[in-house]
Amino acid sequence: MPLPSLPQAVLPAKSCDTHAHLFGPAEQYPYQQDRSYTPPDASRQDYVRLLRTLGFQRAVLVQPSVYGTDNRLLCDVLRRAGTEPWGIEWRGIAVTGSDVTESELETMHELGVRGIRLNMLFRGGIDFATVQSLANRIAPLGWHLQFLIDITQFKDLAPRLSSLPVDSVIDHMGHFRAELGPRHPAFASLLSLLREGRTWVKVTGPNRISAHDKAPYTDAQALAQALMHARPDRLVFGTDWPHVQIPTPIPDDGSLVDEFYRWAENDMQLVQSILVDNPERLYSF
Repeated sequence: MPLPSLPQAVLPAKSCDTHAHLFGPAEQYPYQQDRSYTPPDASRQDYVRLLRTLGFQRAVLVQPSVYGTDNRLLCDVLRRAGTEPWGIEWRGIAVTGSDVTESELETMHELGVRGIRLNMLFRGGIDFATVQSLANRIAPLGWHLQFLIDITQFKDLAPRLSSLPVDSVIDHMGHFRAELGPRHPAFASLLSLLREGRTWVKVTGPNRISAHDKAPYTDAQALAQALMHARPDRLVFGTDWPHVQIPTPIPDDGSLVDEFYRWAENDMQLVQSILVDNPERLYSF
């Protein structure tokens, strides 16, 4: 959506969009052959326009599955960040294999990478076979593991994550069908993990998990508010721009921000925590 609406609220200073992707041009940054979708170009200039429209001053770019472990686009954008007069602070989440070198990890850290994403949903990612090894290697850097995962498909997720030497971040409220409700055993397990304090959850992508095609996503609200009641200091928010790999209409990013404020019931202390304070700690801004 090239012209999103303006949010009704003015975001706090240093608010962070913790979940967005960049794509293309494909001639310069080719997609891997084994992929589940082919996205349109989504440039950093387009994304900066969105950030400035919505009021975000910080952003976290997440390596998408279509690039696999080729982090060149992500790293190039982070490398340019200090030379561009846009007033945006950047961080990144990469995707790596077990063969990543210490030198590569250190270089990415200097650029602003703060975690590794593990894709459990779409082709192009990696699976649990490499999780422990990667966790041990990134622990000295203070990074975390970010999981794109359907929590209903992994009954042993809680003990696995609890045993890791690094924090975990769960995308899109666990990619959990909102109509199942917060009392479902898989979501109850996620709430328990959240309360332990070493798992974070992104209150993102309500359009991905809701039974509704557009806002308000009332079924997703119940999940978001259950998370907020459990550990508001372990939640972060993101737009999920540019909204790839979805069967429903592209959401209005301004309305997604308004949805978040509705979930938070305009509690400005809660808003400050989720938009500013929590991402500041998680991504070391």
